[in-house]
Amino acid sequence: MNNKIVYVPLAADILHSGHLNIINRAKKYGKVVIGLLSDNAMAEYKNIPSLEYEERYKIVKNLKNVHKIIKQDTWDYSKVLNSLKPDYFVHGDDWKKGPQSKEREVLIKTMKKWNGRVLEFKYTPNVSSNKIKKKLKK
Repeated sequence: MNNKIVYVPLAADILHSGHLNIINRAKKYGKVVIGLLSDNAMAEYKNIPSLEYEERYKIVKNLKNVHKIIKQDTWDYSKVLNSLKPDYFVHGDDWKKGPQSKEREVLIKTMKKWNGRVLEFKYTPNVSSNKIKKKLKK
């Protein structure tokens, strides 16, 4: 059995096929540990979540291929990563440009400290929580 740790950060406010795609792909590399963003962490970057942390936790806990969930209290991944030292950090490739690009650079340097690798999977086209929320508002 593959005992490597694969860290996948998620907000999971509105769960969609893109989330499932990234978890299922991450599973191929080892045990999937979800860094579930707290309500405060989500509010730092996105919006106040529609579902509270406890509700999102219950949903993610019941997903196939999720080994463990860690609460991530901030958008800065370094505290959790320095503690966990995962073999892999998985993210969609959508963060290469835009507001998350600076976090990405810090993360890559952090992971190199223990020879961890960053895996960036192609973003699932036409699916995003923000698009779903906008559609619901209409």
